[in-house]
Amino acid sequence: MNNKPEVSSSLPLAVKRASSSLKLGGNIGLWVQLVLGVVSTVTLLVGSVNLVGNENTTQATGVGVFFALGGIIALGVSIYLSYRYTQISRRLATAEPSSRPSRSVILRLLRIGLMSNLVGLLLTIVGAQAIVGIVLVKSLTQPQLVIGANPQEFVNSIDLLIIQANVNIVAAHFAGIVSSLWLTQRLTK
Repeated sequence: MNNKPEVSSSLPLAVKRASSSLKLGGNIGLWVQLVLGVVSTVTLLVGSVNLVGNENTTQATGVGVFFALGGIIALGVSIYLSYRYTQISRRLATAEPSSRPSRSVILRLLRIGLMSNLVGLLLTIVGAQAIVGIVLVKSLTQPQLVIGANPQEFVNSIDLLIIQANVNIVAAHFAGIVSSLWLTQRLTK
């Protein structure tokens, strides 16, 4: 037997549309954010492991990692909320009106998802600005072929890993924002 609720043919058309929109938007938002979040987390972990005890890194690299971690935490909240959208779509598809969440509850959840992505985006952008700024300073002040120069003056692969992680987190939050805005637009028609 199939335990998944089927969309009842007795449901109003608006409820059917809302259910299918939440399912589609929730699944797309969930998987895009999850994949980009996992890639970002792994990249950030590799960069952080190399960062510990490495005297060739600067304080700004640590600031970039700190804010990127804040962005990943906010991304985790957003991924959970995208999963909740799919759960709400199942509840909407039931025939019993008493078990369906109200429109205001759904829109409030979408606003929370949007705010989570915006906070995560802000944290990640601050982290990216810190690390990109230090990489820019390093590259502009880097001497041309000087033997015995200070290793902190050179752009290194850890800096680039942290930048890559930040860019992936920004892309994941962007996907969450687009998903939430699309769902809000579909549900307020």
